[in-house]
Amino acid sequence: MISSVTLGSAPISFEEFVAVARHHATVEFSSEYRERVIGSATLIDRFLAENRLIYGVNAEQLQENIVMSHAVSVGEPLSEELVRAIQLMTLISLGQGFSGTRLETLDLIRELLNRRVTPVAPGNGSVGYLAIEAHLALVLIGRGRATVEGHTVDGAEALRQAGLAPRRLQAKEGLTLTNGCHSVTGISVLAAHDIAHQSRLADLLAALGYEALKCTTRSLDPRLHALRKHPEQAACARNLERLLDGSQIAKRFRDYRVQDPYMFRALAQTHGAARRFITDTSRVLAEALASVGDNPVLVPDGAGDGTAIMGGNFDGTYIAMAADTITTDAAVLAKVSERRTDRMVNSAFSELPAFLAPTPGLNNGLMIPQYTAAGLLMEMRADSAPASVDSVPTSANQEDPVSNAYLAAQQSYRVAGKLRYVHAIELLTATQALDLLDVPEHSAPAVRAIHDMVRQRVPFAATDRLFGLDIEATGELLRGDELLNAAEGVAGPLEF
Repeated sequence: MISSVTLGSAPISFEEFVAVARHHATVEFSSEYRERVIGSATLIDRFLAENRLIYGVNAEQLQENIVMSHAVSVGEPLSEELVRAIQLMTLISLGQGFSGTRLETLDLIRELLNRRVTPVAPGNGSVGYLAIEAHLALVLIGRGRATVEGHTVDGAEALRQAGLAPRRLQAKEGLTLTNGCHSVTGISVLAAHDIAHQSRLADLLAALGYEALKCTTRSLDPRLHALRKHPEQAACARNLERLLDGSQIAKRFRDYRVQDPYMFRALAQTHGAARRFITDTSRVLAEALASVGDNPVLVPDGAGDGTAIMGGNFDGTYIAMAADTITTDAAVLAKVSERRTDRMVNSAFSELPAFLAPTPGLNNGLMIPQYTAAGLLMEMRADSAPASVDSVPTSANQEDPVSNAYLAAQQSYRVAGKLRYVHAIELLTATQALDLLDVPEHSAPAVRAIHDMVRQRVPFAATDRLFGLDIEATGELLRGDELLNAAEGVAGPLEF
Protein backbone atom coordinates (compact mmCIF):
# COMPACT_ATOMS: atom_id res chain seq x y z
CA MET A 1 0.00 0.00 0.00
CA ILE A 2 1.34 3.43 -0.99
CA SER A 3 1.42 5.61 2.12
CA SER A 4 2.97 8.81 0.75
CA VAL A 5 3.18 10.49 -2.66
CA THR A 6 5.65 13.21 -3.58
CA LEU A 7 4.61 15.61 -6.32
CA GLY A 8 6.95 17.36 -8.68
CA SER A 9 9.79 15.00 -9.49
CA ALA A 10 7.98 12.63 -11.86
CA PRO A 11 4.47 12.21 -13.32
CA ILE A 12 2.02 10.71 -10.85
CA SER A 13 0.74 7.21 -11.61
CA PHE A 14 -2.89 6.10 -11.42
CA GLU A 15 -1.97 3.91 -8.44
CA GLU A 16 -0.46 6.88 -6.59
CA PHE A 17 -3.45 9.03 -7.47
CA VAL A 18 -5.89 6.46 -6.08
CA ALA A 19 -3.72 6.00 -2.98
CA VAL A 20 -4.18 9.67 -2.10
CA ALA A 21 -7.82 10.08 -3.16
CA ARG A 22 -9.19 6.81 -1.79
CA HIS A 23 -6.72 5.47 0.75
CA HIS A 24 -5.56 8.73 2.36
CA ALA A 25 -1.89 8.54 1.42
CA THR A 26 -0.16 11.78 2.39
CA VAL A 27 1.12 14.32 -0.12
CA GLU A 28 4.53 15.96 -0.12
CA PHE A 29 6.12 18.51 -2.47
CA SER A 30 9.54 17.95 -3.98
CA SER A 31 12.07 20.77 -4.08
CA GLU A 32 11.49 21.01 -7.84
CA TYR A 33 7.77 21.49 -7.24
CA ARG A 34 8.36 24.28 -4.74
CA GLU A 35 10.87 26.05 -6.97
CA ARG A 36 8.52 26.00 -9.96
CA VAL A 37 5.60 27.40 -7.95
CA ILE A 38 7.68 30.16 -6.36
CA GLY A 39 9.09 31.13 -9.75
CA SER A 40 5.65 31.37 -11.30
CA ALA A 41 4.32 33.50 -8.43
CA THR A 42 7.27 35.85 -8.94
CA LEU A 43 6.12 36.37 -12.52
CA ILE A 44 2.69 37.45 -11.29
CA ASP A 45 4.31 40.01 -9.01
CA ARG A 46 6.32 41.39 -11.94
CA PHE A 47 3.27 41.58 -14.21
CA LEU A 48 1.38 43.48 -11.50
CA ALA A 49 4.23 45.89 -10.89
CA GLU A 50 4.43 46.63 -14.60
CA ASN A 51 0.64 46.92 -14.90
CA ARG A 52 0.45 44.47 -17.79
CA LEU A 53 -2.99 43.81 -19.21
CA ILE A 54 -3.64 40.12 -18.50
CA TYR A 55 -6.93 38.30 -18.04
CA GLY A 56 -7.61 37.30 -14.43
CA VAL A 57 -4.63 39.03 -12.84
CA ASN A 58 -6.53 41.47 -10.66
CA ALA A 59 -6.87 42.77 -7.13
CA GLU A 60 -7.25 40.45 -4.16
CA GLN A 61 -10.91 41.28 -3.55
CA LEU A 62 -11.83 40.21 -7.06
CA GLN A 63 -10.21 36.82 -6.44
CA GLU A 64 -12.40 36.18 -3.39
CA ASN A 65 -15.41 37.46 -5.30
CA ILE A 66 -14.70 34.88 -8.01
CA VAL A 67 -14.67 32.08 -5.47
CA MET A 68 -17.80 33.23 -3.64
CA SER A 69 -19.86 33.98 -6.74
CA HIS A 70 -18.84 30.79 -8.53
CA ALA A 71 -19.69 28.40 -5.63
CA VAL A 72 -23.15 27.62 -6.97
CA SER A 73 -23.30 23.87 -7.58
CA VAL A 74 -26.27 22.24 -5.88
CA GLY A 75 -27.58 18.95 -4.52
CA GLU A 76 -25.98 16.12 -2.60
CA PRO A 77 -22.29 16.64 -1.73
CA LEU A 78 -19.58 14.77 -3.56
CA SER A 79 -18.07 11.82 -1.72
CA GLU A 80 -14.82 12.23 0.17
CA GLU A 81 -12.76 10.40 -2.45
CA LEU A 82 -14.07 12.59 -5.27
CA VAL A 83 -13.29 15.77 -3.33
CA ARG A 84 -9.82 14.47 -2.55
CA ALA A 85 -9.30 13.57 -6.21
CA ILE A 86 -10.16 17.13 -7.26
CA GLN A 87 -7.91 18.63 -4.58
CA LEU A 88 -5.05 16.40 -5.67
CA MET A 89 -5.57 17.29 -9.32
CA THR A 90 -5.49 20.96 -8.36
CA LEU A 91 -2.10 20.46 -6.71
CA ILE A 92 -0.78 18.55 -9.71
CA SER A 93 -1.90 21.09 -12.29
CA LEU A 94 -1.05 24.29 -10.47
CA GLY A 95 2.24 22.79 -9.30
CA GLN A 96 3.50 22.66 -12.88
CA GLY A 97 4.61 26.26 -12.41
CA PHE A 98 2.61 27.98 -15.14
CA SER A 99 -0.29 29.40 -13.10
CA GLY A 100 1.12 31.89 -10.61
CA THR A 101 -0.49 30.33 -7.55
CA ARG A 102 1.37 30.99 -4.30
CA LEU A 103 3.11 28.09 -2.60
CA GLU A 104 1.31 28.95 0.66
CA THR A 105 -2.05 28.38 -1.02
CA LEU A 106 -1.03 25.01 -2.43
CA ASP A 107 0.49 24.07 0.92
CA LEU A 108 -2.86 24.73 2.56
CA ILE A 109 -4.61 22.39 0.11
CA ARG A 110 -1.93 19.79 0.82
CA GLU A 111 -2.53 20.13 4.55
CA LEU A 112 -6.27 19.71 4.09
CA LEU A 113 -5.58 16.43 2.32
CA ASN A 114 -3.07 15.21 4.88
CA ARG A 115 -5.24 16.17 7.86
CA ARG A 116 -8.38 14.76 6.22
CA VAL A 117 -10.31 18.01 6.16
CA THR A 118 -12.81 17.51 3.32
CA PRO A 119 -14.58 20.54 1.84
CA VAL A 120 -18.30 20.06 1.17
CA ALA A 121 -19.04 20.46 -2.54
CA PRO A 122 -22.58 19.94 -3.87
CA GLY A 123 -22.23 17.61 -6.82
CA ASN A 124 -24.70 18.86 -9.43
CA GLY A 125 -24.65 21.72 -11.91
CA SER A 126 -21.22 21.86 -13.54
CA VAL A 127 -20.37 22.03 -17.23
CA GLY A 128 -16.79 21.00 -16.53
CA TYR A 129 -15.23 23.57 -14.20
CA LEU A 130 -15.83 26.53 -11.85
CA ALA A 131 -18.78 25.70 -9.56
CA ILE A 132 -17.51 22.50 -7.91
CA GLU A 133 -13.97 23.85 -7.59
CA ALA A 134 -15.23 27.11 -6.08
CA HIS A 135 -16.89 25.24 -3.20
CA LEU A 136 -13.55 23.60 -2.44
CA ALA A 137 -11.75 26.94 -2.60
CA LEU A 138 -14.19 28.53 -0.13
CA VAL A 139 -12.66 26.57 2.73
CA LEU A 140 -9.22 28.01 1.94
CA ILE A 141 -10.55 31.48 2.80
CA GLY A 142 -12.44 30.32 5.88
CA ARG A 143 -15.83 30.11 4.21
CA GLY A 144 -18.04 27.27 3.01
CA ARG A 145 -18.25 23.99 4.90
CA ALA A 146 -15.97 21.04 5.50
CA THR A 147 -16.05 17.66 7.20
CA VAL A 148 -13.56 16.99 10.01
CA GLU A 149 -13.55 13.61 11.77
CA GLY A 150 -17.04 12.86 10.55
CA HIS A 151 -18.58 16.20 11.55
CA THR A 152 -19.53 18.97 9.13
CA VAL A 153 -18.63 22.46 10.31
CA ASP A 154 -18.11 25.84 8.66
CA GLY A 155 -14.84 26.42 6.83
CA ALA A 156 -13.26 28.66 9.45
CA GLU A 157 -13.99 26.15 12.22
CA ALA A 158 -12.67 23.28 10.12
CA LEU A 159 -9.37 25.10 9.65
CA ARG A 160 -9.21 25.94 13.35
CA GLN A 161 -9.77 22.32 14.38
CA ALA A 162 -7.01 21.21 12.01
CA GLY A 163 -4.60 23.82 13.35
CA LEU A 164 -4.62 25.78 10.09
CA ALA A 165 -5.33 29.40 9.18
CA PRO A 166 -7.35 30.79 6.25
CA ARG A 167 -5.59 32.38 3.30
CA ARG A 168 -6.20 35.73 1.69
CA LEU A 169 -6.14 34.96 -2.00
CA GLN A 170 -3.60 36.83 -4.09
CA ALA A 171 -3.76 38.00 -7.70
CA LYS A 172 -5.03 35.35 -10.13
CA GLU A 173 -5.53 32.69 -7.41
CA GLY A 174 -9.32 32.78 -7.41
CA LEU A 175 -9.23 32.12 -11.13
CA THR A 176 -6.63 29.34 -11.04
CA LEU A 177 -8.38 27.51 -8.19
CA THR A 178 -11.69 27.33 -10.09
CA ASN A 179 -10.51 27.11 -13.69
CA GLY A 180 -9.19 24.14 -15.66
CA CYS A 181 -9.84 20.42 -15.74
CA HIS A 182 -9.30 19.58 -12.08
CA SER A 183 -12.65 17.99 -11.27
CA VAL A 184 -13.22 16.19 -14.55
CA THR A 185 -9.72 14.71 -14.68
CA GLY A 186 -9.69 13.62 -11.05
CA ILE A 187 -13.07 11.88 -11.26
CA SER A 188 -12.27 10.24 -14.61
CA VAL A 189 -8.96 8.86 -13.36
CA LEU A 190 -10.74 7.11 -10.48
CA ALA A 191 -13.30 5.69 -12.90
CA ALA A 192 -10.67 4.51 -15.37
CA HIS A 193 -8.68 2.85 -12.60
CA ASP A 194 -11.74 0.97 -11.33
CA ILE A 195 -13.00 -0.09 -14.76
CA ALA A 196 -9.54 -1.31 -15.76
CA HIS A 197 -9.42 -3.35 -12.55
CA GLN A 198 -12.78 -4.95 -13.30
CA SER A 199 -11.66 -5.73 -16.85
CA ARG A 200 -8.76 -7.74 -15.40
CA LEU A 201 -11.15 -9.71 -13.20
CA ALA A 202 -13.66 -10.41 -15.98
CA ASP A 203 -11.63 -13.31 -17.40
CA LEU A 204 -11.52 -14.97 -13.97
CA LEU A 205 -15.29 -14.83 -13.60
CA ALA A 206 -15.81 -16.18 -17.09
CA ALA A 207 -13.55 -19.16 -16.41
CA LEU A 208 -15.93 -20.31 -13.66
CA GLY A 209 -18.83 -20.07 -16.09
CA TYR A 210 -16.94 -22.11 -18.70
CA GLU A 211 -16.91 -25.04 -16.32
CA ALA A 212 -20.36 -24.53 -14.77
CA LEU A 213 -22.05 -24.45 -18.19
CA LYS A 214 -19.93 -27.19 -19.79
CA CYS A 215 -18.56 -24.86 -22.48
CA THR A 216 -16.18 -25.97 -25.19
CA THR A 217 -12.67 -24.59 -25.15
CA ARG A 218 -12.37 -25.02 -28.91
CA SER A 219 -13.27 -21.34 -29.31
CA LEU A 220 -10.01 -20.48 -27.49
CA ASP A 221 -7.86 -22.06 -30.22
CA PRO A 222 -4.94 -19.68 -30.91
CA ARG A 223 -5.19 -20.36 -34.65
CA LEU A 224 -8.62 -18.72 -34.61
CA HIS A 225 -7.48 -15.64 -32.73
CA ALA A 226 -4.38 -15.20 -34.87
CA LEU A 227 -6.69 -14.36 -37.77
CA ARG A 228 -7.84 -11.15 -36.08
CA LYS A 229 -5.06 -8.65 -35.54
CA HIS A 230 -6.19 -7.43 -32.14
CA PRO A 231 -3.59 -8.50 -29.56
CA GLU A 232 -5.96 -8.06 -26.61
CA GLN A 233 -8.32 -10.67 -28.05
CA ALA A 234 -5.58 -13.28 -28.35
CA ALA A 235 -4.31 -12.41 -24.86
CA CYS A 236 -7.78 -12.94 -23.40
CA ALA A 237 -8.04 -16.36 -25.07
CA ARG A 238 -4.64 -17.32 -23.66
CA ASN A 239 -5.74 -16.15 -20.21
CA LEU A 240 -8.77 -18.43 -20.32
CA GLU A 241 -6.66 -21.35 -21.49
CA ARG A 242 -4.32 -20.81 -18.53
CA LEU A 243 -7.18 -20.47 -16.09
CA LEU A 244 -8.79 -23.67 -17.39
CA ASP A 245 -5.53 -25.60 -17.63
CA GLY A 246 -5.89 -28.92 -15.82
CA SER A 247 -9.69 -28.81 -15.84
CA GLN A 248 -11.11 -32.30 -16.08
CA ILE A 249 -14.52 -30.70 -16.58
CA ALA A 250 -13.36 -28.73 -19.61
CA LYS A 251 -11.66 -31.81 -21.03
CA ARG A 252 -14.78 -33.97 -20.68
CA PHE A 253 -17.13 -31.42 -22.24
CA ARG A 254 -14.83 -30.13 -24.98
CA ASP A 255 -17.13 -31.63 -27.63
CA TYR A 256 -20.36 -31.58 -25.64
CA ARG A 257 -21.80 -28.95 -28.04
CA VAL A 258 -20.91 -27.89 -31.56
CA GLN A 259 -20.63 -24.31 -30.34
CA ASP A 260 -21.60 -22.20 -27.34
CA PRO A 261 -23.75 -19.04 -27.20
CA TYR A 262 -22.07 -15.74 -27.92
CA MET A 263 -21.32 -14.79 -24.33
CA PHE A 264 -18.73 -17.60 -24.26
CA ARG A 265 -17.96 -18.24 -27.93
CA ALA A 266 -17.10 -14.56 -28.52
CA LEU A 267 -15.83 -13.87 -25.00
CA ALA A 268 -12.22 -13.18 -26.02
CA GLN A 269 -13.39 -10.79 -28.72
CA THR A 270 -15.67 -8.89 -26.32
CA HIS A 271 -13.33 -8.72 -23.34
CA GLY A 272 -10.40 -7.94 -25.62
CA ALA A 273 -12.18 -5.02 -27.28
CA ALA A 274 -13.15 -3.49 -23.94
CA ARG A 275 -9.62 -3.89 -22.65
CA ARG A 276 -8.15 -2.24 -25.75
CA PHE A 277 -10.19 0.93 -25.37
CA ILE A 278 -9.67 1.06 -21.63
CA THR A 279 -5.94 1.04 -22.29
CA ASP A 280 -6.21 3.71 -24.97
CA THR A 281 -8.36 6.05 -22.88
CA SER A 282 -6.18 5.52 -19.82
CA ARG A 283 -3.29 6.83 -21.90
CA VAL A 284 -5.30 9.97 -22.69
CA LEU A 285 -6.07 10.47 -19.00
CA ALA A 286 -2.42 9.92 -18.06
CA GLU A 287 -1.57 12.74 -20.46
CA ALA A 288 -4.24 14.89 -18.82
CA LEU A 289 -2.69 14.21 -15.41
CA ALA A 290 0.58 15.68 -16.67
CA SER A 291 -1.04 18.68 -18.38
CA VAL A 292 -1.69 22.32 -17.48
CA GLY A 293 -5.33 23.33 -17.88
CA ASP A 294 -5.16 26.93 -16.71
CA ASN A 295 -5.97 30.16 -18.53
CA PRO A 296 -3.95 32.25 -18.87
CA VAL A 297 -0.73 30.30 -18.59
CA LEU A 298 2.47 32.04 -17.55
CA VAL A 299 5.46 30.94 -19.61
CA PRO A 300 8.84 31.96 -18.12
CA ASP A 301 11.65 33.01 -20.44
CA GLY A 302 14.42 31.77 -18.13
CA ALA A 303 15.71 35.29 -17.49
CA GLY A 304 13.28 36.43 -14.82
CA ASP A 305 10.55 37.52 -17.20
CA GLY A 306 7.88 35.70 -19.15
CA THR A 307 4.71 35.85 -21.18
CA ALA A 308 1.07 35.38 -20.27
CA ILE A 309 -0.77 33.45 -22.96
CA MET A 310 -4.55 33.46 -23.06
CA GLY A 311 -6.03 30.36 -24.64
CA GLY A 312 -8.26 27.34 -24.18
CA ASN A 313 -6.29 24.77 -22.19
CA PHE A 314 -9.18 24.65 -19.71
CA ASP A 315 -11.29 22.82 -22.30
CA GLY A 316 -12.21 19.30 -21.16
CA THR A 317 -13.03 17.66 -24.50
CA TYR A 318 -10.15 15.17 -24.27
CA ILE A 319 -11.31 14.11 -20.83
CA ALA A 320 -14.98 14.09 -21.84
CA MET A 321 -14.38 11.81 -24.81
CA ALA A 322 -12.14 9.54 -22.73
CA ALA A 323 -14.78 9.32 -20.01
CA ASP A 324 -17.49 8.57 -22.56
CA THR A 325 -15.35 5.76 -23.95
CA ILE A 326 -14.62 4.05 -20.64
CA THR A 327 -18.30 4.31 -19.77
CA THR A 328 -19.06 2.32 -22.91
CA ASP A 329 -16.29 -0.16 -22.02
CA ALA A 330 -17.87 -0.77 -18.61
CA ALA A 331 -21.33 -1.23 -20.12
CA VAL A 332 -19.98 -3.77 -22.62
CA LEU A 333 -18.32 -5.79 -19.84
CA ALA A 334 -21.53 -5.63 -17.81
CA LYS A 335 -23.60 -6.66 -20.82
CA VAL A 336 -21.81 -9.97 -21.27
CA SER A 337 -21.47 -10.56 -17.52
CA GLU A 338 -25.23 -10.27 -16.98
CA ARG A 339 -25.86 -12.67 -19.88
CA ARG A 340 -23.55 -15.25 -18.31
CA THR A 341 -25.39 -14.85 -15.01
CA ASP A 342 -28.75 -15.31 -16.71
CA ARG A 343 -27.53 -18.42 -18.48
CA MET A 344 -26.50 -20.01 -15.20
CA VAL A 345 -29.79 -19.37 -13.37
CA ASN A 346 -31.95 -20.41 -16.33
CA SER A 347 -32.54 -24.15 -16.01
CA ALA A 348 -33.79 -24.33 -19.61
CA PHE A 349 -30.20 -23.80 -20.72
CA SER A 350 -27.92 -24.44 -17.73
CA GLU A 351 -28.82 -28.10 -17.00
CA LEU A 352 -28.70 -27.00 -13.35
CA PRO A 353 -31.51 -26.59 -10.78
CA ALA A 354 -33.79 -23.64 -11.48
CA PHE A 355 -32.22 -20.41 -10.19
CA LEU A 356 -29.48 -22.53 -8.61
CA ALA A 357 -31.74 -23.44 -5.68
CA PRO A 358 -31.06 -27.02 -4.46
CA THR A 359 -34.79 -27.30 -3.64
CA PRO A 360 -36.50 -25.05 -6.22
CA GLY A 361 -40.10 -24.11 -5.56
CA LEU A 362 -39.68 -23.83 -1.82
CA ASN A 363 -36.66 -21.57 -2.34
CA ASN A 364 -36.15 -18.76 -4.85
CA GLY A 365 -32.41 -19.27 -5.11
CA LEU A 366 -30.51 -16.66 -7.12
CA MET A 367 -33.52 -15.58 -9.16
CA ILE A 368 -33.63 -12.00 -7.94
CA PRO A 369 -29.89 -11.21 -7.99
CA GLN A 370 -30.17 -11.60 -11.77
CA TYR A 371 -32.93 -8.98 -11.66
CA THR A 372 -30.48 -6.71 -9.88
CA ALA A 373 -27.85 -7.30 -12.55
CA ALA A 374 -30.43 -6.53 -15.24
CA GLY A 375 -31.48 -3.34 -13.46
CA LEU A 376 -27.89 -2.20 -13.03
CA LEU A 377 -27.22 -2.88 -16.70
CA MET A 378 -30.19 -0.74 -17.78
CA GLU A 379 -28.95 2.08 -15.54
CA MET A 380 -25.49 1.76 -17.08
CA ARG A 381 -26.95 1.90 -20.57
CA ALA A 382 -28.74 5.13 -19.69
CA ASP A 383 -25.43 6.59 -18.48
CA SER A 384 -23.67 5.47 -21.67
CA ALA A 385 -25.24 8.17 -23.84
CA PRO A 386 -22.16 10.22 -24.81
CA ALA A 387 -22.03 13.49 -22.91
CA SER A 388 -19.21 15.01 -24.97
CA VAL A 389 -21.47 15.62 -27.97
CA ASP A 390 -23.80 17.86 -25.98
CA SER A 391 -23.41 21.54 -25.17
CA VAL A 392 -25.40 24.43 -23.75
CA PRO A 393 -23.72 27.83 -24.27
CA THR A 394 -22.74 29.82 -21.18
CA SER A 395 -21.43 33.29 -20.30
CA ALA A 396 -23.67 35.11 -22.80
CA ASN A 397 -22.45 32.82 -25.60
CA GLN A 398 -18.81 33.70 -24.91
CA GLU A 399 -18.29 30.09 -23.86
CA ASP A 400 -19.77 28.14 -26.73
CA PRO A 401 -19.40 25.22 -26.97
CA VAL A 402 -18.70 23.74 -23.56
CA SER A 403 -17.16 20.29 -23.22
CA ASN A 404 -19.76 18.83 -20.83
CA ALA A 405 -16.86 16.88 -19.37
CA TYR A 406 -18.25 16.92 -15.85
CA LEU A 407 -21.31 14.91 -16.86
CA ALA A 408 -19.10 12.51 -18.81
CA ALA A 409 -16.83 12.06 -15.78
CA GLN A 410 -19.75 11.54 -13.40
CA GLN A 411 -21.29 8.94 -15.71
CA SER A 412 -18.02 7.02 -15.94
CA TYR A 413 -17.65 7.03 -12.16
CA ARG A 414 -21.21 5.80 -11.64
CA VAL A 415 -20.92 2.94 -14.12
CA ALA A 416 -17.58 1.86 -12.63
CA GLY A 417 -19.29 1.17 -9.32
CA LYS A 418 -22.21 -0.59 -10.97
CA LEU A 419 -19.92 -2.81 -13.05
CA ARG A 420 -18.35 -4.11 -9.85
CA TYR A 421 -21.78 -5.14 -8.58
CA VAL A 422 -22.72 -6.81 -11.88
CA HIS A 423 -19.48 -8.78 -11.62
CA ALA A 424 -20.18 -9.54 -7.96
CA ILE A 425 -23.49 -11.13 -8.92
CA GLU A 426 -21.81 -13.19 -11.63
CA LEU A 427 -19.16 -14.37 -9.16
CA LEU A 428 -21.78 -15.33 -6.59
CA THR A 429 -23.81 -17.15 -9.25
CA ALA A 430 -20.90 -18.98 -10.86
CA THR A 431 -19.61 -20.23 -7.51
CA GLN A 432 -23.06 -21.60 -6.62
CA ALA A 433 -23.37 -23.16 -10.09
CA LEU A 434 -20.06 -24.98 -9.74
CA ASP A 435 -21.17 -26.43 -6.43
CA LEU A 436 -24.33 -27.75 -8.08
CA LEU A 437 -22.56 -29.22 -11.10
CA ASP A 438 -23.14 -32.94 -10.63
CA VAL A 439 -20.07 -34.41 -12.32
CA PRO A 440 -17.19 -36.42 -10.86
CA GLU A 441 -14.49 -34.48 -12.73
CA HIS A 442 -12.43 -31.82 -10.98
CA SER A 443 -12.18 -28.11 -11.74
CA ALA A 444 -9.02 -26.46 -12.97
CA PRO A 445 -6.70 -25.57 -10.07
CA ALA A 446 -7.07 -21.85 -10.83
CA VAL A 447 -10.85 -22.10 -10.91
CA ARG A 448 -10.80 -24.02 -7.64
CA ALA A 449 -8.61 -21.31 -6.07
CA ILE A 450 -11.13 -18.63 -7.09
CA HIS A 451 -14.05 -20.73 -5.89
CA ASP A 452 -12.46 -21.45 -2.52
CA MET A 453 -11.65 -17.80 -1.90
CA VAL A 454 -15.30 -16.91 -2.44
CA ARG A 455 -16.41 -19.71 -0.14
CA GLN A 456 -14.23 -18.33 2.64
CA ARG A 457 -16.56 -15.33 2.64
CA VAL A 458 -19.85 -16.63 1.28
CA PRO A 459 -21.06 -20.17 2.11
CA PHE A 460 -23.01 -22.40 -0.24
CA ALA A 461 -26.69 -21.41 -0.35
CA ALA A 462 -28.66 -24.52 0.59
CA THR A 463 -31.75 -22.39 1.27
CA ASP A 464 -32.82 -18.79 0.78
CA ARG A 465 -31.13 -16.16 2.90
CA LEU A 466 -30.13 -12.48 2.70
CA PHE A 467 -28.51 -12.68 -0.71
CA GLY A 468 -28.00 -8.92 -0.66
CA LEU A 469 -25.32 -9.47 1.98
CA ASP A 470 -23.68 -12.08 -0.25
CA ILE A 471 -23.56 -9.60 -3.13
CA GLU A 472 -21.90 -7.04 -0.88
CA ALA A 473 -19.37 -9.66 0.27
CA THR A 474 -18.40 -10.71 -3.26
CA GLY A 475 -18.39 -7.05 -4.27
CA GLU A 476 -15.85 -6.27 -1.57
CA LEU A 477 -13.73 -9.17 -2.79
CA LEU A 478 -13.71 -7.60 -6.25
CA ARG A 479 -12.35 -4.29 -4.94
CA GLY A 480 -8.85 -5.66 -4.45
CA ASP A 481 -6.39 -8.10 -6.00
CA GLU A 482 -7.06 -11.17 -3.84
CA LEU A 483 -8.86 -13.14 -6.55
CA LEU A 484 -6.31 -12.23 -9.19
CA ASN A 485 -3.42 -13.16 -6.92
CA ALA A 486 -5.05 -16.48 -6.07
CA ALA A 487 -5.60 -17.35 -9.73
CA GLU A 488 -2.14 -16.24 -10.86
CA GLY A 489 -0.58 -18.12 -7.97
CA VAL A 490 -1.79 -21.29 -9.72
CA ALA A 491 -2.06 -20.39 -13.40
CA GLY A 492 0.93 -18.05 -13.61
CA PRO A 493 0.87 -14.39 -14.77
CA LEU A 494 -2.09 -13.42 -16.91
CA GLU A 495 -1.90 -10.94 -19.80
CA PHE A 496 -3.51 -7.51 -19.53
